[in-house]
Amino acid sequence: MIFLPTVVQGVFCIEPERHADDRGFFARTFCLHEFEAQRETFRPVQCSTSFNARRGTLRGLHYQAEPFGEEKLVRCTRGAIFDVAVDLRRDSPTFLEAATAVLSPGNGKQLYIPRGCAHGFLTLEDETEVEYMISELFAPEAASGLRWDDPKLHIDWPEHPRVISDRDRNWPLFA
Repeated sequence: MIFLPTVVQGVFCIEPERHADDRGFFARTFCLHEFEAQRETFRPVQCSTSFNARRGTLRGLHYQAEPFGEEKLVRCTRGAIFDVAVDLRRDSPTFLEAATAVLSPGNGKQLYIPRGCAHGFLTLEDETEVEYMISELFAPEAASGLRWDDPKLHIDWPEHPRVISDRDRNWPLFA
């Protein structure tokens, strides 16, 4: 696993080290020791999948408020996404900055998102599936979010969403 820093402190784009032969390839998608070598203490307790039928589907920007803050390791197992992590840690030097990456099965990239960051994505293809490893159990009372188009976040989305839930459309702007 190759950990590449992004513009947001603590957010990594992780590229697989693929071992290929005539059968295809083998690559590790998670290794506790490799995370510890990066001084990250990521320990997933649940794994979730999101299936999105249409290109242009937006999910996010979501986070869980403390004390239920969560870390995520996100990868796209079918289709492609424009993935986004926004730093909401007020004491961070990258506060309100956004890290972005295109994730797809073809490139095998993953985005590691630490506690204190919001996460969202936009599908770039029909029938896109996204898999998340998450460090905390879902706490509905702590679930929150921000508007995807908040001008304070300066996210350069590749296209305008076509499918978005009422909840995601109506998150508040950052105050």
